[in-house]
Amino acid sequence: MDQVTWWRGGVVYQIYPRSLMDSNGDGVGDLQGIIAKLDYIASLNVDAIWISPFFKSPMKDFGYDISDYLEIDPLFGTMADFDQLIEKAHQLNIKVVIDQVLSHTSDQHDWFEQSRQSRDNDKADWYVWADPKDDGSAPNNWLAIFGGCAWEWEPRRQQYYLHNFLKSQPDLNFHCPQVRQAVLDNVEFWLKKGVDGFRLDAITFCYHDEQLRDNPAKPKDKRQGRGFSEDNPYAYQYHYYNNTRPQTVGFIEELRALINRYPGAVTLGEVSSEDSLATMAEYTQGDDRLHMAYSFELLTDDFSAAYIRQTVEELEASIGDGWPCWAIGNHDVKRVASRWGKDSVNPTMVKMLNAMLFSLRGSVCSYQGEELGLTEAPIEFNQLQDPFGIAFWPMFKGRDGCRTPMPWVKEAPNAGFSDATPWLPIDPLHNNSAVDVQEADQDSILNSYRHFLQWRKQQHILIEGDIQFIDSHPDVLAFIRSQDQQRMLVLFNLSAMQQTFDLKALGLSSTLEGHGLLSGMQDKQHPATIVLPSYASFYGLLAK
Repeated sequence: MDQVTWWRGGVVYQIYPRSLMDSNGDGVGDLQGIIAKLDYIASLNVDAIWISPFFKSPMKDFGYDISDYLEIDPLFGTMADFDQLIEKAHQLNIKVVIDQVLSHTSDQHDWFEQSRQSRDNDKADWYVWADPKDDGSAPNNWLAIFGGCAWEWEPRRQQYYLHNFLKSQPDLNFHCPQVRQAVLDNVEFWLKKGVDGFRLDAITFCYHDEQLRDNPAKPKDKRQGRGFSEDNPYAYQYHYYNNTRPQTVGFIEELRALINRYPGAVTLGEVSSEDSLATMAEYTQGDDRLHMAYSFELLTDDFSAAYIRQTVEELEASIGDGWPCWAIGNHDVKRVASRWGKDSVNPTMVKMLNAMLFSLRGSVCSYQGEELGLTEAPIEFNQLQDPFGIAFWPMFKGRDGCRTPMPWVKEAPNAGFSDATPWLPIDPLHNNSAVDVQEADQDSILNSYRHFLQWRKQQHILIEGDIQFIDSHPDVLAFIRSQDQQRMLVLFNLSAMQQTFDLKALGLSSTLEGHGLLSGMQDKQHPATIVLPSYASFYGLLAK
């Protein structure tokens, strides 16, 4: 794989550091825990790791509220630990991507501590401040994702500040040139450390409308959001003025100019907007914007061939020379094995889901535990850590169920994650899916994941080829990947019922084997028909 273009079609394994491995017995995962598990991660045949935030933070939002961008939080270790992590990962040919939370800081960051003191200090304009209305109320109707008004009163300035998330996460003012430069300086610090890229959290939230115009109301039938539920008041608005402002593209180009000075380094933007697919296309077009972007479009409850096809086709139609990145799970949504498996997990289905993700055109983010087929863990209210879940209980139970610690050893205390009580409870059912159990089972989800990614590395057409969907049974996702003169037919039966696929119009040259999945096969009596058992896959080369 080319060292500069490694990310094109690359598989990025997302690590939630609190939950991977605890090395020091405090119940929380850490950098040394990641180091200890890098050999395991390398065995998965992934190309890179993305580590969720490990910077100094009061942990109100578990690291996405940063108080110092240039320091490691002692909870996770030291800068020496991070240097060691980089070195070992690179020895194993694993790229290291780190989270950058650029749109907001913690309210304990030195910048905000200064900014909130007065209207005339050096950092006075570094955050989004606004006067109250004549009646003392907030400047406009903007809402925070985590509940309630997006404005918080600061008595020292007699002004409100903007927070799109928690009130302890004030938004930076990207209209201020000094802010943009300070942010870029922080990014360069980590580039000099040797990181290979950045996952850019909440990148669409960097800018706000300077006129502070009210967001318009959203009709009830349009409130199905991505990353938040319909019963969240946030879903009641079109977020035209506090999100995805046109100036964001300019900042992205500034960021890319910096990144380009470090060959091989990449940017991956998290996109959340009223039209996320259009924004993904806009943010990744050309050579002067993001290398790739991903959204919540496949992190939904909707699991159908029609929806997946529509989503990918819509993006492909608009992305031009941009590059997508797909994910079916992360630290913010219900585990895919439960979400799409409807809480009845079928190992064959999980293997197929991973393969489907790895077979789409684009790069991939694969969340820790997906290689084990982990389900959503049940978390009681008194066990909740997530402020989002606490605020919206019981209609929304938060994000803790997908953040529980990795099970490493079935019979060990706390499944081998820690010698101490973990920060979140481990679902007893997860013990049966522990790494040591699956290592010993040739047919496990884990071994299927490894095997498929090794096979995929030999199928260059799956890494960089074009994609074209074709009509099939409603439960069958069917597409052709093509590159140069080669065409590969790819089929996935998304149902528990046997399905068939008609080959007549295509002309199959050969069936591709070696992927290790339950495979469809040609009907012996009707060779123009592919029979797809429950949750089966099929890969074949078409005649030129």
